[in-house]
Amino acid sequence: MPVMLAVRGLVLAAARVVAGLLPHRRRSAAEQQQLERAVAAIDRELAGNLELVTMFMQTKQPAVLENAAYGAWRDAIAAADEPIAAQLAALYDALPAAESAMERRGPAASIPRADRETVERWEGQARTVQRELRSLPGRRPRSAGDRLLAWVQERMERSPAA
Repeated sequence: MPVMLAVRGLVLAAARVVAGLLPHRRRSAAEQQQLERAVAAIDRELAGNLELVTMFMQTKQPAVLENAAYGAWRDAIAAADEPIAAQLAALYDALPAAESAMERRGPAASIPRADRETVERWEGQARTVQRELRSLPGRRPRSAGDRLLAWVQERMERSPAA
């Protein structure tokens, strides 16, 4: 087993060296401006949705959550950072479930525990994704070396010797 750990360490070190040798990408001014607009639009939409969810938690009145900005700007986010785009896609895919959970009622107009947990889970995921999204314009774009290193790390984690 210690030999496998040493081999894993060597493979990761080699991937880091190769990743360091590959050139880093830079965004053009137009790309940066488009990314900042996309992040601002989706951030505003998420902030509004989070406000509606917070109001639901206090008043128990269901709300219709927005998704127009995400539809308009998702391609710009996907071009800038695929992992954040995947997190946003998962979040917006869960939007109908959260809205349905807000509308369902149990006995005496109570909100079933499972529905409350669905809404709270969506809210937590939205806050996490919002933080990641806000940091996106300040990060440098992922280079081929970054993607190579992520690929090697993913393969090492999934290998049966891990």
